[in-house]
Amino acid sequence: MGPGVTAGARGALLVVGDVVTDVVARHRGPLAAGTDTAASIRRLPGGAGANVACWAAHRGCGDVRLVGRVGTDAAAWHERELLASGVRPRLVVDEEASTGTVICLVDSEAAAERTFLTDSGASLRLGPGDWSDALLDGVARLHLSGYLLFSASGRALVAVALEAARARGVPVSLDPASAGFLTELGADRFLALVEGVDVLLPSRAEACLLSGLSDAADAAAALSRRLPLVVAKQGADGALVARGGSVCAQVPAVPAVPRDTTGAGDAFTGGFLAALLAGAAPQEAAEEGCRAGALAVQRPGGRPPGAGADRGALSGGREGARDPSRPWPRRPAP
Repeated sequence: MGPGVTAGARGALLVVGDVVTDVVARHRGPLAAGTDTAASIRRLPGGAGANVACWAAHRGCGDVRLVGRVGTDAAAWHERELLASGVRPRLVVDEEASTGTVICLVDSEAAAERTFLTDSGASLRLGPGDWSDALLDGVARLHLSGYLLFSASGRALVAVALEAARARGVPVSLDPASAGFLTELGADRFLALVEGVDVLLPSRAEACLLSGLSDAADAAAALSRRLPLVVAKQGADGALVARGGSVCAQVPAVPAVPRDTTGAGDAFTGGFLAALLAGAAPQEAAEEGCRAGALAVQRPGGRPPGAGADRGALSGGREGARDPSRPWPRRPAP
């Protein structure tokens, strides 16, 4: 299908998940404990759910919608950034919790590998009260961020969304999102919660954790006995496509010199889903995902080129007031 998806999408993509502010600190070599470490620091829009939505739009999906929850501190900024990326946001503003923040420590001397310090903030409070079955009107695919599964309200939302999608025949994909949080949740509990999901998109570490196997191919194959389609992301080693208990395709990575691997998995997922919506087969969609992932690692932050943050100044707070004829949906705290 080539760079970017050009065929017409068959309906909208609805993403439900986290919208957070990334503070990206790029440093060289190990952190110096107890003293200073020189770094280049930027504040960028992020969140796994939001990143997936932006990459899907960037890779050619013409109708991408996002449901998320943010605080009043950065609501206007995040909406503006999403709109600039071609995403139609439905952001619920939480009056009590601030927008989630992730500090991304990127070691530029270690293949741009990153470490996250996460305060999920308002995104952790996204729940079934923020859902309406009408959100699925015109939607051909629903994607759920795995971060939803790490809070009680998020798990309740996943259950409601899955039930609504099944009733309408809308296929559902999910990215486990975090091996660290998965360890706390537990593999068995996670797999029970995602019953009914059509496509699982784990990283290599997440696939191995969920299956209890050390080999990525074995892990993907084992998971595909429980879910219809498993696409395991392997970074520089490409991706594995598995179904029915076996790996049916090994997709090579697109060569790239990494600058920042933040959001590379989200880029893969966005590209993959955009290709599926355009009618691609899973292997072809995984190839598109690898192209998007290669592009992502060559730039800072988790968003695609041309996104709002590329315009220059990054300002948070309440700057950029919204049109008063389009008020924020405000809901009481749960």
